[in-house]
Amino acid sequence: MARLGDAVRAVRSKNAGPFMVTVDIFCGTDAAFQQVNAAVTASAVARLYRVDPERVGRYELPALRVVKFSFPRPVPQGSRGDRDMHGAQWAALLAEAEFGEPGEGLRRPSRP
Repeated sequence: MARLGDAVRAVRSKNAGPFMVTVDIFCGTDAAFQQVNAAVTASAVARLYRVDPERVGRYELPALRVVKFSFPRPVPQGSRGDRDMHGAQWAALLAEAEFGEPGEGLRRPSRP
């Protein structure tokens, strides 16, 4: 399995309002877009981020070679428990996740 961040151009995250976060996967090439589009599902992202799968939105933008996911933040932006005011650090977990063929899903990064 390969790290997702190594197979694509960039993984970026940001707030989608005070209650949601959006993670964008910029694939860069048609081949990478096809691989990511087939292998990275909303349910796999829900498991990775430990959110309800029914609350994860998945959006494909083939013309831009982008796959996006939106899901609820665990706490509202700016609240006492918020550790990432801008939502920028959510991308790191997805970029480091290991992925492979369709049906294999995502795996949390393995640590040496």
